Amino acid sequence: MRTTLDLNETLLAEAMRWTGETTKTAVINAALREIIKSQKRGKLVEFAGKLHLDIDLDITRKRNELHS
Repeated sequence: MRTTLDLNETLLAEAMRWTGETTKTAVINAALREIIKSQKRGKLVEFAGKLHLDIDLDITRKRNELHS
């Protein structure tokens, strides 16, 4: 999708240096992915202490050993 944006060139250049991306499109797409991941992580944190998982670690460990 083509879009015209007025971007802060200093921020864009710094983001490109940090990410190693070589195009504006690539660095913007990377930034969008990071925003989405961050928001999803934040939603997961809201569940901290609210979920009860009945997991038998001995069974889980044995299953992992079988697949090794």
